[in-house]
Amino acid sequence: MCRHLAHLGRPRLLRELVLDPPHSLVKQSYLPKRQKSGHVNADGFGIGWYADGDPIPARYRRDTPIWADQSLPELARVVRSSTVVAAVRCASAGMAQGEVACAPFRHGQYLFSLNGAVYRWRELAAGLAAEDLLRLDAPVDALLIWLLAVRQLDVGAALPAALAEVTAQAGPLTDRLNLLLVSGTQIAATAYGEALSWRETDDGVVVASEPYDDEPGWHDMPDRHLLHATPDGVRIERLP
Repeated sequence: MCRHLAHLGRPRLLRELVLDPPHSLVKQSYLPKRQKSGHVNADGFGIGWYADGDPIPARYRRDTPIWADQSLPELARVVRSSTVVAAVRCASAGMAQGEVACAPFRHGQYLFSLNGAVYRWRELAAGLAAEDLLRLDAPVDALLIWLLAVRQLDVGAALPAALAEVTAQAGPLTDRLNLLLVSGTQIAATAYGEALSWRETDDGVVVASEPYDDEPGWHDMPDRHLLHATPDGVRIERLP
């Protein structure tokens, strides 16, 4: 269910992260190596990035397969950023289609992506206020999860604590819940039923559903663990 990645560190061109690697998100959209559910991530894609001096990230999202978008190579050739999130989508059965259903989702300074599915989403929605549900951009499980995270962030929770709390609430309703949450200076991500890898180099940290090349330094996250990356390094701990 979907593939995603995030970069934090030296400013890099979008193409260096999304298009150029030998096992890029483009290739993962039709030939993923470690995806446990679904085989083709062709239900849209999105990229989010932060520009210098602006805390609110920009996004480019489309409801077409990433390999079919004619404008992305031009954009990715010139846009560079120190913090990037990108995702390709394999929609869960019965979930809405369209650009608004494609990650990354945004709230203020934050970007979010879900690799997974919540099959018992009605139970999750039952605990949410009607006015909150009506504000969702689309009726999809990923946005329900995002709403839970936003509630935590809005009351001051740190990124890792927000994801830990969301996992505690939604984890019992699914078997796959890999979450990716980014601000301009931090990455938090969970490995919960799906693969997740990370690598730290002189260029910074990349967190990805699967490695985008065969270079050394990639680490596989243990299941039911949480990663927190800042300019000071990477910390991994077991989810409560």
